[in-house]
Amino acid sequence: MKKQNKKLKVRKSVRNRFEVTKNGKVLRQSSFNRHLRRKKSKKQLRRLKGKKPVLGRFAIKVKKLLGRA
Repeated sequence: MKKQNKKLKVRKSVRNRFEVTKNGKVLRQSSFNRHLRRKKSKKQLRRLKGKKPVLGRFAIKVKKLLGRA
């Protein structure tokens, strides 16, 4: 009988912060968008809206922590 490998646990802190699309892109939320919004310009707030892609080596690390690599 083969020895069963343990299942890797997903890092919950990473799971809450990042999302992986169907095509394998890693997305993150912009910072500076939660509070003290009153003093930021509308242009800056529009730019901070929405999800941004994570690029390069860090995206591979995030996928590994999410058990996707």
